[in-house]
Amino acid sequence: MLAKITSKNQLTLPKAVVDSVSKADYFDIQVRAGQIVLTPIRVQRGDAVRSKLAELGIDDSDVADAVSWARHPESTLVDDKATF
Repeated sequence: MLAKITSKNQLTLPKAVVDSVSKADYFDIQVRAGQIVLTPIRVQRGDAVRSKLAELGIDDSDVADAVSWARHPESTLVDDKATF
């Protein structure tokens, strides 16, 4: 099978190829011995959220505090800290 790369470096995979692998919206791309290897992957949304929280320095206790604050309508914010 042939696939043509566009001037914008976009490549459309033939339907037969896509149908022969598990459904995926993302592919891991590697170059091996001059060949481009695409491996279908499934991104776990929870993993993406956990990664972003870690990047922002938000830990379990911060999340617990935020949930507790949100569940108590009488709570207020004072100096960026929840008070009850």
